Amino acid sequence: MTRLLPFPLVSAGLLVVWLLLNQALSVGHVLLGSAVALAGGWALAVLRPPKARFRRPAAIFRLSSMVLADIVRSNIAVASIILGQGRQKRTSGFVHIPLELRDPYGLLMLACIITSTPGTLWVDFDPAKGVLMIHVLDLVDEDDWVRTIKDRYERPLLEIFA
Repeated sequence: MTRLLPFPLVSAGLLVVWLLLNQALSVGHVLLGSAVALAGGWALAVLRPPKARFRRPAAIFRLSSMVLADIVRSNIAVASIILGQGRQKRTSGFVHIPLELRDPYGLLMLACIITSTPGTLWVDFDPAKGVLMIHVLDLVDEDDWVRTIKDRYERPLLEIFA
């Protein structure tokens, strides 16, 4: 059974997304979506992703609520920049952040957090040096950004994925 469906939840999710995107439940869409779902599961099996190990559910909840609050706060800050409130000169720039986090799923979550927060963007990660480069829309203090990423996001992710 695992040969046919190596990742059944992924395949089921792909089928559901296919049907939702097509807004149809006809036999043709179910068959085509099933073929896409099977192919997606097989493609993921070829990649052989490592097993994810989640620890500390409380840390997951704390991080999720903190990220949600940061996204709302950043949306407001970016909207005020775009609408021109304050009319002061804004400086964007790149920040290099040394990371202790090496777990691929932890890095994936950090990339999602940084990129989903308006005003910041994950640019590059050097796995040999463990240095992350992000772009910040309104860069005032580089050290503040390093502290923010390490304290607010990396530390909880280390708890969750260590």
